[in-house]
Amino acid sequence: MKCFYYFKDKSRGREQRSAPELEEQGKSDYSHRATKSSCSATSPRSIPQLYEERAHNLRVFSYLELQQATHDFSWLLKIGEGGFGSVYKASIKLAEGKGDPIVVAIKKLNKDGLQGHKQWVAEVQFLGVVEHPNLVKLIGYCAMDRKSEIQRLLVYEYMANKSLENHLFNKACPVLPWKTRLQIMLGAAQGLAYLHAGLEVQVIYRDFKTSNVLLDEDFKPKLSDFGLAREGPIAGRTHVSTAVVGTHGYAAPDYIETGHLTTKSDVWSFGVVLYEILTGRRSLERNHPRAEQILLEWVKRFPADGKRFRLIMDPRLENQYSSSAARKIAKLADNCLVKSAKDRPTMSQVVERLKQIIEQSDEDDPYEKSFESFENDPIGSDQKTEASKSWKRRMTQLSKLGENVEGASRRRFMIMQRAQVP
Repeated sequence: MKCFYYFKDKSRGREQRSAPELEEQGKSDYSHRATKSSCSATSPRSIPQLYEERAHNLRVFSYLELQQATHDFSWLLKIGEGGFGSVYKASIKLAEGKGDPIVVAIKKLNKDGLQGHKQWVAEVQFLGVVEHPNLVKLIGYCAMDRKSEIQRLLVYEYMANKSLENHLFNKACPVLPWKTRLQIMLGAAQGLAYLHAGLEVQVIYRDFKTSNVLLDEDFKPKLSDFGLAREGPIAGRTHVSTAVVGTHGYAAPDYIETGHLTTKSDVWSFGVVLYEILTGRRSLERNHPRAEQILLEWVKRFPADGKRFRLIMDPRLENQYSSSAARKIAKLADNCLVKSAKDRPTMSQVVERLKQIIEQSDEDDPYEKSFESFENDPIGSDQKTEASKSWKRRMTQLSKLGENVEGASRRRFMIMQRAQVP
């Protein structure tokens, strides 16, 4: 699912840039915010200011080094591709040249990608500052500027199990067990909560979706792709006014309508992903009947406290999940998706609620069946009711026929009638 831009910045002339000028570009992108921050000694530092302090943690690669590591960006090593460019799996030596090589993922940006350099700078700066177990680790970067070509590359830790999107929607991937899904929900929520409240400066992720939740070898989730991330509002402000960008099906309606970006915009996106994890369906499914194409509209037909709720659950789970936990998660998703942004929970509150749900789920009988008994099953009940009505109609018809039957024929008819009783 592609990102969209409702408004585009005026095009700027392409300048030659090199790695040492990275910070300067970042300063221009955030010049307004940096100026505001410097007005008060007590104001939190901006992302570019924090980056200047921590930039030494990132390794600067040469283009030749990454070219050799990927065998000249061989398609055999390509593990991902999108509008931003391509991702390759590779092995690189440690900076000091000692020890075994480490496996990494190298993202090579398209030369003509959508606002490519600006998003590359944003990603380097944000990932150069943040540090959390649920955020992907940026190892380093490469910026090559020549008259003949300009290259922008990023080097990340390798995530062996690709993305949450792959495991939810690619039928070739193994089914994610229920408990794994719960841990992914919690880990992703903790990553967002850290961005919103765990740093000196607030960060709004702005593009939370299943394809940006990567999974390591233990299926631990880590948020990736910070190209659209923005600093939160400065003191005294309620929101950041910005061009509306994001991904169809995930962007909060209030953000789309007004361009007012807040942390509650991320909360809405998280609610969408919760429903995707529960249902195994994308937020937009063009190949479904029209009434089922928009996930959030479809799930409204099966409220969390209703008898038919189980009909939304991912059939690939084969009923191996906690019904009570699933209902609670759906209610949490509904809270994240309320129309008024101010009434949505914070991500810290979401984290605490998910912890409670998981703890209560662990206390449940591990062999709990998610489906209701046949007597309480809405579909089963309907089938039984219809069968009962059909039987009564049959008996009425037989009774009417019996009124016109006499003698031996009547006796044979009575035997047949009794045989109809279930």
